[in-house]
Amino acid sequence: MGELKLGYSPVVLSYMPSSGVEKAWETLSSLKPSAVCRNGNVSLDQAGGHYRARSFCTEFSIDPRGKTIKSLDGTGEDLVQRYGYFFIHSCLWYLIHAKDIPFSGRLVKPANIQGGELFFRGSHTLPLENLSKKYAEDASSFLQKGRDLCAEVDTHGDASVRLFPLPRIPVTLILWLKDEEFPARADLLFDSTAGIHLPLDMLWSLAMLSILVML
Repeated sequence: MGELKLGYSPVVLSYMPSSGVEKAWETLSSLKPSAVCRNGNVSLDQAGGHYRARSFCTEFSIDPRGKTIKSLDGTGEDLVQRYGYFFIHSCLWYLIHAKDIPFSGRLVKPANIQGGELFFRGSHTLPLENLSKKYAEDASSFLQKGRDLCAEVDTHGDASVRLFPLPRIPVTLILWLKDEEFPARADLLFDSTAGIHLPLDMLWSLAMLSILVML
């Protein structure tokens, strides 16, 4: 059973196969730190030997030697404890797979990423209906919640925000408000480069994370 050690108390990752976590740590440890920093747009703490990566408003320390991830100021502890299933694996494999490429600026639905049409269905259907119901008549609260997560306010739909669960993978959430003819609707879009940085299962995890933190 894997264990994530926070700055305060350990969080046991009983839901995550230890082999997967151990493989990720092992792979990350074998990589050249300068390449990891450049590719993932993260930094390295030379003294501590750990990476520093930002997720939403929080900076995290990822220590391959100690195999620990912790929030540097404590504000991300809730994120890790409540949503670690979606965050931890994605963070580690992002550091391994990310590429040093700019955003394309072209937004795509998850289903339009290669292989996504089959993957993002059934048990992997995103709970966007929950998001649209919560903010069906309240665009201002939707935007404020995004700002609280250090999102950029965008111009799509009736309201939209661009979240950054990881530096090179922005997630755009778009809200159409309820009106007399149509119910409220929400969409989630990735930059078209997302599939270069992570496989579909990890992108699904980041999409889920982005929706859940907005609820």
